[in-house]
Amino acid sequence: CSALTAYLHLRQVFVPTESGQGSLTGVDSTLFSLSLSLSLSLPVRTVVSNLPFEDLKKREQPNRRYEGNAIKTNKYRLWSFIPMNLFEQFHRMANIYFVGLAILNFVPVVNAFQPEVALIPICVILALTTVKDGWEDFRRYQTDQQLNNTPCFIFNRKQMCFMERRWKDVRVGDFVRVLSNEIIPADILLLHTSDPDGVCHMETANLDGETSLKQRKVVPGFSTLVRALSVVCENPNNNLNLFKGYVERPDKRRTGFGIDSLLLRGCTVRNTDDAAGIVVYAGHETKSMLNNSGPRYKRSKIERKMNTDVLFCVVLLFFMCLIGALGTVQGTSLSIIQDALHADNGNYIPSVLAGFYMFFTMIILLQVMIPVSLYVSIELVKMVQIFFITQDVELYDEELDSRVQCRALNITEDLGQIQYIFSDKTGTLTENKMVFRRCSIMGTEYCHEENGAVGEFVSPYFLKQETVVVPDRKLMLEVDRQMASIQTGPYLDFFLALAICNTVLVSSVKTLADPFSTDEDESDGFHSSNVSDATGQKGISSERKVKSSPSGSEEVCYEAHSPDEAALIHAAKAYGFSMVERTPHYVTVKLPNEALLKFEVLDILTFDSTRRRMSIIVRHPHTKEITMYTKGADSAVMERLGNVFSVPVKTQKDLDMYARNGLRTLCFAKKVEVLEQEFRAWSAVRQEALSAMDEKEERLMETANFIESNFNLLGATGIEDRLQESVPETILALRRAGMQLWVLTGDKPETAINIAYSCKLLEHEDLFLYTNAVSVICQSVCKMRLEDTLGELRRSTLAPGADHQFRGYNSAFTGPLMEPSIGLVIDGPTLSMAMSDELVEQFVELCKHCRAVLCCRVTPLQKSAVVKLIRQKLRVMTLAVGDGANDVNMIQAADVGIGVSGQEGMQAVMASDFAITRFKHLQRLLLVHGHWCYSRLANMVIYFFYKNVAYVNLLFWYQFFCGFSATAMIDYWLMIFFNLFFTSAPPIMFGIMDKEVSDSTLLSLPELYKRGQHSEGYRRSTFWIAILDAFYQSLVCFFIPYWTYNGSDIGIFAFGTPMNTVSLFTIILHLAIEIKSWVSLLSASSLHKTMTKTSLSLLINI
Repeated sequence: CSALTAYLHLRQVFVPTESGQGSLTGVDSTLFSLSLSLSLSLPVRTVVSNLPFEDLKKREQPNRRYEGNAIKTNKYRLWSFIPMNLFEQFHRMANIYFVGLAILNFVPVVNAFQPEVALIPICVILALTTVKDGWEDFRRYQTDQQLNNTPCFIFNRKQMCFMERRWKDVRVGDFVRVLSNEIIPADILLLHTSDPDGVCHMETANLDGETSLKQRKVVPGFSTLVRALSVVCENPNNNLNLFKGYVERPDKRRTGFGIDSLLLRGCTVRNTDDAAGIVVYAGHETKSMLNNSGPRYKRSKIERKMNTDVLFCVVLLFFMCLIGALGTVQGTSLSIIQDALHADNGNYIPSVLAGFYMFFTMIILLQVMIPVSLYVSIELVKMVQIFFITQDVELYDEELDSRVQCRALNITEDLGQIQYIFSDKTGTLTENKMVFRRCSIMGTEYCHEENGAVGEFVSPYFLKQETVVVPDRKLMLEVDRQMASIQTGPYLDFFLALAICNTVLVSSVKTLADPFSTDEDESDGFHSSNVSDATGQKGISSERKVKSSPSGSEEVCYEAHSPDEAALIHAAKAYGFSMVERTPHYVTVKLPNEALLKFEVLDILTFDSTRRRMSIIVRHPHTKEITMYTKGADSAVMERLGNVFSVPVKTQKDLDMYARNGLRTLCFAKKVEVLEQEFRAWSAVRQEALSAMDEKEERLMETANFIESNFNLLGATGIEDRLQESVPETILALRRAGMQLWVLTGDKPETAINIAYSCKLLEHEDLFLYTNAVSVICQSVCKMRLEDTLGELRRSTLAPGADHQFRGYNSAFTGPLMEPSIGLVIDGPTLSMAMSDELVEQFVELCKHCRAVLCCRVTPLQKSAVVKLIRQKLRVMTLAVGDGANDVNMIQAADVGIGVSGQEGMQAVMASDFAITRFKHLQRLLLVHGHWCYSRLANMVIYFFYKNVAYVNLLFWYQFFCGFSATAMIDYWLMIFFNLFFTSAPPIMFGIMDKEVSDSTLLSLPELYKRGQHSEGYRRSTFWIAILDAFYQSLVCFFIPYWTYNGSDIGIFAFGTPMNTVSLFTIILHLAIEIKSWVSLLSASSLHKTMTKTSLSLLINI
């Protein structure tokens, strides 16, 4: 490979000796010692190049403390598999319990039956689990080996070129080269790309599921040849959106970098011939591996109740064994006991000691009381339930070719117990497909009612929808007038702001159609050219390309990270302001007269949820003035205007009208009073903030707030985000099912209220409570308003004995509402005051009275805080649904998290328990599958407890007639196989296939869902009723055969065999009574008949 430039660069670092082996320069020695001291003393990572230290032993290399790139996700090795797996399985108390009983059965004085037989149940369960774990671990081992042996290119100082190696050979400090369409082997700090502008594009679908391309750029100013390179960055963490550090040269000059210079392991390089850089994180320390936490595990509500009931069974078993021990002590007068009280040597055993021995013997005999197969059966049932959910054609989205995804494997029944739903608005209730509807420029409003058509497919890599904008004739004439006269003015600035104040990537169809094309003039060596020269050449070539292209801007396509930006840049394009090129240092816009304006980009202040605005600082190509264009929320821009004359007042009226019409609003402003000296001083402070390792975000925020002031308002836009299909009907059905709905959004209150009325979250006859920061200026005022409102509600007419725990759940199914229907609207600042320690109780009590709550202008952290507050204070089952990265905290805070795979990437889906494509699918997921999963699992768990208690009581009643000698009248093999074979398949099929009510009935009568909300299927009373029923049925099954054979001379097993058969038939017939739909359980009944015949044949043979 060609490595001339790489040789010149590395020559500055590595100096060969006469022997040709090389030695460290003085600078390198200083750098080596510096890196060691920094790595030991500071909470940061210092990385130096491995090239000068390749001949050193591994223990002497400066980067030796960092992990290698080989990964190991399998847990076992061949020699340690059996002991480690058994050790993990014995973390389960149930396994320890049954192994302990099996071992106890080997003690002669307490054994109940053959010790070898007692080992069979637990050995079967442990063996099955071991085989399953071994197969899963072997699959992980194969995947690890495939990844670790993937080829890659690492720079070699002896060959002075990139040599092919394996991923497992990559180390921190290596220079690695990645070609187009190759997967990145480690986290690499980008130092060179084949693009003259120092830009690289990568696809992060393997990491976060997003198919849109992310732009990465070379560390600024790295093109200068240096003698040594030291990279100081933060320690490994799992934050995919944050990375900070700096490159330090020998002269102590520092150049800061961020996440936009980091290539992430597992991502794919696209539209870039090659990229190279230094490895900063490898193997398990990479961000992708730190985010790979495996499948989500949550404990369902039924599982928590079931664990408590298992403890009750243990207590019940203790008392039964205690009765047996006391019976042994008191029954010494019986001859059978006298024989048992003597050991083999004829020595007499005291009655108290005999009772002590009998206690443990009874535990062994009655161990079936604890359902050993219950947990395994539940796992099987949930796996099949998940399969049924994912295969439901009603939850299939044909447009996206996507089914519902189940990412949490053990909380399916929680879908049937939801009481509160917290939903995002944009992209969850709405389509998140933005249509440019209105704009206001310099106080004049322009309507665009004809917009809304959808553009054509562009490329396999760009699947975003482009909105076609039909220009307003009056506005177009105004733009043409300014272009023809002065070629400047507020109208032109407005559309220039729309065109360049964004993060949209620009590409052409021709470029994307051949991602494997390579420029023969480009060098393959490790090289980073001068950024300023490269961008200048790129600008000239771009102008020629645009001018010579016969199709002009028709070849240009945009890749926007958000639908809002796509709608705005297409609106600018419709009026002739087309962005044709974007590089890290320049952005080129084609004007309506076909002229090109090439702005030099001086800095970009990206959008964040705190500032709620974005700014771009450019140098105008004609006037050379430093200009800043800003867009953001109206409150974030209006408060920083330099004047508040008629234009802002008129624009604010237009913004209020847009919000009342349900449109998403943005303000655009411009600042030209930026002096050269002032900007240079500010830029120096900005660069220091970028290079900071401590409080970097706070310092960047301060620099942004300093320069973002004294704006001149240009105008505002109103973008429509349509409601999704069937959202009002879905909300109505969920409300009839007894669920409280909250909407948490960052939009303006006026916009959110309009959408709330459109989707039937709020009704016009509702009692409307609106609280915002304008009316509530301090916490004392907030407290006063809360107390006044609660006082009015307490004085409202309430029916005596009304259920205050579930206010607002009333519907046509349970009767009319007993109090007025209330809707609460509250904004972010007021919400913060209401959630303070002093007011939180009043706020929660107010929310209990409200049928719907709408929280506006809330941050992602406030969303999660609200979910946690309601979940903990009211002790209710919560569900959160959202589609964007700002909903991740809320989704993870709820009992059940639902991600919507929409237009804002896949981060919400990746963090969720279940993923859907439409909000309307929530109705069937909860009302049908949630109801089925809950009722099936609840009935199956109750049945498991019933059958075990009913069967083991046969042995217990017999102890009263055998002198409490722990004698069993049922064959040991039949007892062992009772849970493993005879009664295993019917309850499992019952938990999988039974249907209490059909899906059509559940959808037409959502009120049936309340059974799960109130835990009517599995209550503590239900459990004890089943236990009492088991005791009663066991008495019947025992005494009928007993009275039948009373006085006869039949053997003990001849007496116990009919009793065992009657009990099995009774237990199975009890299940038959519980089954609600026999058609779906035909296969289960057939299997049951076969197993019954097998058991009977065993009995006959015995």
